[in-house]
Amino acid sequence: MRTNHDMMELIQNVAKKDERIRAVYMNGSKTNPQAPKDIFQDYDIVYVVTDLTSYLDNPQWIDVFGERLMMQEPDKLDIQRGLHVNTNSYGYLMLFQDGNRLDLRLQTIEEMQNTYETDSLTVPVLDKDGMLPLIPPASDKDYHVHQPSEADYYACTNNFWWCLQNVAKGIWRRELPYAKQMFELVIRPCLDQMVNWWIGCKYAFQVSPGKMGKYFSTYLPPDYWQLYLSTYSSSLEQHFWDSVFSTCRLFRCLALDVASNLGFSYAEEEEKAMLLFLYKVKDLPDGASSIF
Repeated sequence: MRTNHDMMELIQNVAKKDERIRAVYMNGSKTNPQAPKDIFQDYDIVYVVTDLTSYLDNPQWIDVFGERLMMQEPDKLDIQRGLHVNTNSYGYLMLFQDGNRLDLRLQTIEEMQNTYETDSLTVPVLDKDGMLPLIPPASDKDYHVHQPSEADYYACTNNFWWCLQNVAKGIWRRELPYAKQMFELVIRPCLDQMVNWWIGCKYAFQVSPGKMGKYFSTYLPPDYWQLYLSTYSSSLEQHFWDSVFSTCRLFRCLALDVASNLGFSYAEEEEKAMLLFLYKVKDLPDGASSIF
């Protein structure tokens, strides 16, 4: 597997030898001083170029980066599907035979001027013409948890408790795909949002829990983390119900802490009402004619 030094040298040498490439910059986890370092970190690289067409007309130009295991071209896929794409930018996602991954984006000078300063994890790599604006050292500040308004907080709690009824009826009907998707696509995002806010409260909204909560285990205390783990279940009905009630317990703990820290009111009555409903449905026999 090529080392970080090997990859960065290759990325820079390709740019130095190509007159169409006028600047190079990097973002993503490799520029984040807070991110753990490991062999799976991508190289998120942007080449600022004078012309996109010449690259798109020669698809083999990227072979210079090494033998690929697989590649995705998101913009190409969108074009093929008839979707709108940004004609000032084009991306290649490349996984190489040695395990390295390079996410390379080409962008015009005009596009760079519009986007360069929008990501706090940006680091300049090469600037042939002095065109890259001066920016502060890379930090994850753009990814810190944002303090919610009370309206945001209530919308999250209300949606969490309200939508649990759909999970319950899905389990009772044995409509597993519906119940699982309702749980994972609606309920879990509410839970994860509350986890984010809880972490924000504990760390003065100066940290990032990571994309899709990948650092939750770092910031949650062991008992909360174990409870979070129990929100995942198998396809067995009893296991599913157990995970639902674990989720309810954890959400309550987190939401009460957030409310206390931010001076918000917690939806106690909504929780009580939905828990009553959930326990009723859990014990409801097949073919029942009434819930209550």
